[in-house]
Amino acid sequence: MSIPLRPKFEKGALVAFVPPTMRPRLIAFQFNPATMQRTLAARQPPEGAAPEEANRLYGAPVETIKLEIELDALGEDLDTGPDIARDKGVHPQLAVLESLLYPAIEIVLANDILLATGTIEIVPAQGPFVVLVWGKLRRVLPVAVTGLSITEDSFDSQLNPSTAKVSLDLKVLSYSDLTLTHPGHGLFVVHQILKEGLATEASAASAKGVAASALGAVQI
Repeated sequence: MSIPLRPKFEKGALVAFVPPTMRPRLIAFQFNPATMQRTLAARQPPEGAAPEEANRLYGAPVETIKLEIELDALGEDLDTGPDIARDKGVHPQLAVLESLLYPAIEIVLANDILLATGTIEIVPAQGPFVVLVWGKLRRVLPVAVTGLSITEDSFDSQLNPSTAKVSLDLKVLSYSDLTLTHPGHGLFVVHQILKEGLATEASAASAKGVAASALGAVQI
């Protein structure tokens, strides 16, 4: 009797392009989250708009995503080796995620020097450009990490957390948020093209089971 092969699961990941070098940093999820919470809100007409504007869409919807990922210093596929896991627990993995909310330290120090030399106005530091990769092609989305909620537990003798849960709050960046020349602009355009293709497939499949009279009841 043949035993079926265990399917190989794709790993979800974040890819961060960190200024000033914009060198990509891959943050693969050790374990894929069991759930993904997504919220979409339409970009509606401004308050006081004329009645004929009621059905207009002022860009792509505002989409937020919440994921909870788990880290285990002794679990499978941890990026760090056993020596680092033993000495530091999941501190390195937490540091990678937390760094997405920090401006690069070299930019901070450069701005401090500018302030010390009398520069009046300092432009806020540019954060990393982050891409969520969730499955082949279907969801490759430019996102902003808006928050992290971290629960550390199972500490070792040096008080290093051996396991942790991290709740990620992400805001999807669409062409309504990015300039035409930003690399995320094109990524989101491709994402919407794929989504509309899937919607067309679903509509075609659903139409086979719908009576012509039902479709004819709605006329535009």
